[in-house]
Amino acid sequence: MLLPQLHVHRDDHVDRTLIAFAGEIDLATVPLVRATLTGCVRDGIRAVDVDLAEVTFCDVSGLNVFLAAFRQAAHAGTALRLHRPPPVMARAIEITGSGFLLHGPHAVAGDGRRTAAASRPVAAVIPASRLLRG
Repeated sequence: MLLPQLHVHRDDHVDRTLIAFAGEIDLATVPLVRATLTGCVRDGIRAVDVDLAEVTFCDVSGLNVFLAAFRQAAHAGTALRLHRPPPVMARAIEITGSGFLLHGPHAVAGDGRRTAAASRPVAAVIPASRLLRG
């Protein structure tokens, strides 16, 4: 039996980083995702952008690790945003009410409506801690 593969690339720029995942995110690879995201917060990164364009599969354990990382990042004052998720993953995020994780074309408003990404400046950063307030 072949184990799922996940490739991770982390590109740091002062207090912001871009993480690109490629492959499958599931129960077998979640520890790598968790360690990568936790490492960013531990290293004092203030903005973490996660590129999911090359993710071929993501199950509920993957979504849960992103939600936990978002909470951890918010507690540390770090902004965590997911970019370019595959359509099935974007839909799962939307129907679970987790649209606050997304940034860009797949972003979902708090009421579940898709937002117009073109109407927002690309460089806008909303700290995760601000999103968690009532």
